[in-house]
Amino acid sequence: MNGLAVQQVKYLYYATKRLITMGSRLPLVVILGSTGSGKTKLSLELAKKFGGEVIGADSMQIYKGLDIITAKATKDEQLIAPHHMIDVLEPHETCTVVEYRNNVLKLIDELLNENKLPVVVGGTNYYIEALLWKILVESENAKKHDQPGVLPNNDHEMPSEELHKKLKSLDPSMAKRLHPNNKRKIIRALEVYYQKGKKLSELYDEQKSSFGGSKSGGGLRYSNAIVLWVNCDQETLDKRLDDRVDAMLKNGLLDELLSFHKIFNEHRLKTGEEMDYTKGIFQSIGFKEFHTYLMLKEDERQTPEGQKQLEQGVQQLKMVTRRYAKKQKRWVRNRFLGRKDRQVPPVYELDSTDVSKWNENVTVPAFEIVESYIAGVKCVREPLPVRELGSTPNSEDETHFCEACERVFIGEHQWRGHLRSQKHRRRLNALGKGKGVAA
Repeated sequence: MNGLAVQQVKYLYYATKRLITMGSRLPLVVILGSTGSGKTKLSLELAKKFGGEVIGADSMQIYKGLDIITAKATKDEQLIAPHHMIDVLEPHETCTVVEYRNNVLKLIDELLNENKLPVVVGGTNYYIEALLWKILVESENAKKHDQPGVLPNNDHEMPSEELHKKLKSLDPSMAKRLHPNNKRKIIRALEVYYQKGKKLSELYDEQKSSFGGSKSGGGLRYSNAIVLWVNCDQETLDKRLDDRVDAMLKNGLLDELLSFHKIFNEHRLKTGEEMDYTKGIFQSIGFKEFHTYLMLKEDERQTPEGQKQLEQGVQQLKMVTRRYAKKQKRWVRNRFLGRKDRQVPPVYELDSTDVSKWNENVTVPAFEIVESYIAGVKCVREPLPVRELGSTPNSEDETHFCEACERVFIGEHQWRGHLRSQKHRRRLNALGKGKGVAA
């Protein structure tokens, strides 16, 4: 046994000894990371080591079915430790972030009271933020499934841009923060206005003030929360994700999608619903990418054109998955490490680039970090520093409309970047507005 290994054994021994004498102080463990980075593997290791339970924070894994495309823990893996918030809803049901938050907060409290380690794992940003920070305004219909809320004159059927104009007249401050195409959030703001008779922007301001938060959100909900960020070199992760898509295909991805698509279409035809890839589990990566192929008749799928559509779907799935992984990585950097104006839990980076060194780079450090918090001793590992990244987009950034390019941009960061872009300048020249005119 080398010197480092001896040191680690001693550390765990004394930390455990102190734990026994001082009593347990369990933290809330949140595992973050891009898809394919190894979050599920680490969650199982931690739950098994510390007698904890896994809580899913994935807006697609919460639905029943589509186990392959949503990359759920397998049935055998779920036997290693109790799992929650996985396979909870039927595909046609909905779950708001408020509903998710309320259910999981209760679950976390129950686990902590039973002296069981809660291990939250997933990559759905707004689920994670709703748990960690005291944000979100409760609405009267928060506990109702498939209810459109309280909007007059069937406003739910109005185009997004029309709804945005309506919000602008009622709550201009909130309208400035939302993209005109973000129909879900626009409707949410309007619902709050009609239900509570108060602007959502005002409620957010009151909430942040009450909870001691910042312009980025309310204060931390759990003082003993820790974040384990399973991070992987991007080039390595891209290759890993491409390989994972290929493995999914070998493991029956197409049969899963075709079967699910057939069942849903039968239900859709009976109820007269239109195909909508913006709701529920149908938002999952994989449906839109294979839409053309899935709509083909069985004999058409075997034709050269059918195989062409299949290959295009595969390549689209790989591209979208890589893009999503990068988005998840940016989110951690921006929301956890790039803002000094908000309270953030300590974030510890674990390098999963080299899978042959998983135990050395991920498992052992994670065990040490969690053990130190349980025992109340200083951790030998240092969390990542929080630094101001400048104008990072956030929920309070205002929208800007470029009349020349007819595009909307959220936040000063995007807006200034657009104004400096060659595409914008070419558009101005084409319109004859001259050099230096913004819009």
